[in-house]
Amino acid sequence: MSQPSILLSDPDISLAELEAVENVLKSPRLSAGPVVEEFEAAFAQYLGRKHAIAVSSATLGLTMALKAYGIGPGDEVIAPPFGFRETLHGITLAGALPVFADIDYWSCTLAPEKAAAGITEKTKAIIASNVNGHPAMWGPLRELASKHGLLLIEDSSEAIGSRYQEKLVGTFGDCAIFDFSQPSALTAGEGGMVVTDDDDLAGKLKAYRARRPEERQSVVLGGFPPYRAEMSELNAALGLTQLQRLDEILDRRKDVEDYYDGHMQSFEGIKPAYMAPEVDEIHWMVYLVHLGTRFSKSSRDAILQDLGTEQIEAAAFSFPLHRQSHYGALGYRKGDYFVTEKLADRAIALPFHCHLSEDQIGFIVKTAKDASINVGAGAAIYL
Repeated sequence: MSQPSILLSDPDISLAELEAVENVLKSPRLSAGPVVEEFEAAFAQYLGRKHAIAVSSATLGLTMALKAYGIGPGDEVIAPPFGFRETLHGITLAGALPVFADIDYWSCTLAPEKAAAGITEKTKAIIASNVNGHPAMWGPLRELASKHGLLLIEDSSEAIGSRYQEKLVGTFGDCAIFDFSQPSALTAGEGGMVVTDDDDLAGKLKAYRARRPEERQSVVLGGFPPYRAEMSELNAALGLTQLQRLDEILDRRKDVEDYYDGHMQSFEGIKPAYMAPEVDEIHWMVYLVHLGTRFSKSSRDAILQDLGTEQIEAAAFSFPLHRQSHYGALGYRKGDYFVTEKLADRAIALPFHCHLSEDQIGFIVKTAKDASINVGAGAAIYL
């Protein structure tokens, strides 16, 4: 199968990243070495948090965090069924029961009042996601968590650089989870980071991540078997260099966003992307288009097919968690979360990265618009 001419994601890799990786390859350490530690220290400093623990994926980062908090079988964790589902799979991997709560129609983030309705005596934590870069409602969510004595965990897999009430995402939860796989603005190939100010949690996470070097030749297991969830020196070298260039990368992505906004505004009925009043800055993970309610899931899929025919890589943004087979076995069914299903059926992720030209974006938007007219009889696209 040939590669599309216009990619959904294409990392911003400079000579600095290439040099950093080359230096690691010339070093005697490719795993769990000094570059990982340097990346952790720089990431903690970037957010102003006490600890940053590098892990092999955001999913395992969340799994280990829940385990470290003592959350597992018999416990419930409230979470949205919309967004970067790979991270939220960590709830079931930890053995806990996900209790889904629907999202706000405009921001696509967990609705605090719906989260409140799901709290029981078994609830131990609330996980909220900064969906596609838009910060969740952290003020009300913190009040809710504090009122009920619950942990608040922040999934920032999609939102590095965004700000809520003048603070960077990743600073609101008792811990926060980041992901560095594509299409994240900060791309390390694979890997993630858990950040926290809790000394005890940080120590447990490091122990869960891997055994200490002096223990690796020992038959002594210790208190629990580690997950072997280390980040490699190669991933850390990429991540550290990308972090050092993050402002530059985000600025370039803002230029691409502006190109998109300009072309989208040329069509009657287009609305600008939503930004909640308490949000100061949003850095989108992908350029997300919400089709009007006249469209169905099948017409969304037809638009994706037309984009693919023109060698434009696009994708459905989300498939609701509660409609996946694993969660269906837990009793969730179609129709349980109206807003999530309505948005997921009509959401298209368009190519979004630093290497897109304005002409390419014009072509993407024209192709999407023409396809939408063909399948939707001129119904509007809503950002």
